[in-house]
Amino acid sequence: MRRRHALGSLLLAPLLTACFASQGGDSADDAGDGARLRVALAFPPAENLSPYGADATLLSRLGVSEGLTALDANGAAAPALARSWRRENDRTWLFTLREATFQDGSEVTPAAVAAALTHATKARPAPAALAGVTLTAKAADGAVRITTRTADPVLPLRLSSPSLAVFAAKAYGKDGGVDPVGTASGPFELTEVTGSTSAALDRFDDYWGGRAQASGVDARFIADGTARANVVRTGQVDIAEAIPVAQAATLDKATLEEAATTRTTSLQLNTRSGPFKDPKLRAAAREAIDGSAVVKGVFEGYADPGAGLYGPAVTWAEGKRVPPTGRATAADPHGTSVTLATYDNRPELPEAAQVLQQQLQKAGFKVTLVVREYSRLESDALAGKFDAFIGARNSLVDTGDPVGVLASDYTCDGGYNLARLCDRKVDRAVAEADAVADTGERQDAAMRAEAAILGTDAVVPLAHQEIIVGVATDVRGVLLDPYERTLVGPGTRR
Repeated sequence: MRRRHALGSLLLAPLLTACFASQGGDSADDAGDGARLRVALAFPPAENLSPYGADATLLSRLGVSEGLTALDANGAAAPALARSWRRENDRTWLFTLREATFQDGSEVTPAAVAAALTHATKARPAPAALAGVTLTAKAADGAVRITTRTADPVLPLRLSSPSLAVFAAKAYGKDGGVDPVGTASGPFELTEVTGSTSAALDRFDDYWGGRAQASGVDARFIADGTARANVVRTGQVDIAEAIPVAQAATLDKATLEEAATTRTTSLQLNTRSGPFKDPKLRAAAREAIDGSAVVKGVFEGYADPGAGLYGPAVTWAEGKRVPPTGRATAADPHGTSVTLATYDNRPELPEAAQVLQQQLQKAGFKVTLVVREYSRLESDALAGKFDAFIGARNSLVDTGDPVGVLASDYTCDGGYNLARLCDRKVDRAVAEADAVADTGERQDAAMRAEAAILGTDAVVPLAHQEIIVGVATDVRGVLLDPYERTLVGPGTRR
C-alpha cells in the first residue's frame, strides 16, 4: 500500500495566533499583475453556486468565499474573518472580527455577519453544518455574539464550513437565494459564470490577507475525468483536480500531486423504500461486497480498504473503533431487483459500480446500473429514487468535526441522508456524541455512533481515497488539504 501523510487528531480549541488556514504560499502584498490561473474543476455547479449545498466547496476552492473561521492543517479552528473568539458560557460565543471588506466595497461589519448567518439558518434544506443545530447571531461592539439553543462545544469548527461563508448584504435575495458574484470576501472575486461550463474570477485587491499573486482565475467545469487529464497533459490548464486513477500513469510524474484525504467511497442503501427497507436484504448486500476488490482493481493503490466512515487520514479513528452490533441476519435475495446509481464526475465510481454489480449479482440480486453526471443525479438520490447509491464523501468537509457528518448523513433530520436512515438508536448516539466537549471523549462518542450506523447496514464503506491533482510544473502554492476545501489561494501563482 502506498505511504500516506496522516491527519493529526482534531483540536477543538481555537488557535488564536495561527495564520489563516486557507492562505498559503508566499506573501502576496507586493504582487504585481501576475498571470491568470487556468483551473479545471470536476463538479459543475449543481445549485447555481448557492453556498448552502454542494456548490459551497466550489466557492471555497476557488478562493471566493470564507467564513468566520477556517481549518488549519491539523483540523483545528483557525482565524478567518474572525481574528479571535472566546466562549462566554455553555451556549454563547463571542467572535471578534478583523477589519475586512466585501468585494462590493462594503465593510465586513458585525451586523453584516450576523445577517449572513441568520440567512443561513433559514435556508431549506438546512446547510449540512447546521444539521441539528439552532443558533442566533447578533451584532456586538466589533464582534458577533452567537448563541446556540443547546451547548455546542465545536461551534468554531462548525463556522469554518464553506456552507456558512459570509457574503455582503446585496448577495441575499428575497427568494432566499444567494448571489456570490462580486459579494464575497475572499482573495478572488467571481465576476462571471457561464452556466455549468465556466467561471471567471479577478483578483480582489482589497483582500484583508493581501493581494493575490495571480491576477485572476479562469475556471472550467469538466465532469469527464479523462478530459481533465488531457487538458493538463496538453497545457490547456494549470491545475486540474480529481485526476482519475486510470489517467495518473499517463501524466508526467512532475505534474502530479497527491494527498491523503478524509474522503470515503461508500455504498448507501435506501432504508426507507424499496428492497433495502428490509434489514435482512441490506445484510445480504453487505456480506456480498468485497471492498478490497474495489481498492485493488479500481483505485490501483491510491486508496485504503474501507474500515468505517473515517479512514486512515483521521489518525485517531482506528484505535478507537467500536465493532458494530445488532446487525440483521442476511436473507437470500432470490433474484430481488435493485437499482444501483452513481456519478461519473469521479471516473472510479462507475468502475466501482460495475464491480459491485457483479458481486451483488453473484449473491442473488438483479442489478440495474444508473450512471449520470452528479448535478443530474443528486436530487433523485436524496429523494430516494434509487435502491443503492455509490458516492465519495469527505467525512470532515462540512465542519471538521467528526460528529457533523454523522448528523447530516445518517440522522432522521439529516440534510444529506442518501441512505434515508431514520433510526432511534443512531439518532440517540449522534446526539450523545454532539453533547461532548472534551476532544478525546468526543472522538470516542463519535466512534460509538459510527458503530450504531454501521450496525444498521445502511452504509457499506468501500475505500478511503487519496486525491490526485494535475499541476503544471511552473505553478506554485496549490493548496491541498485532507478536507478538500481549498485549491487556489493568495499564494497560488505561475
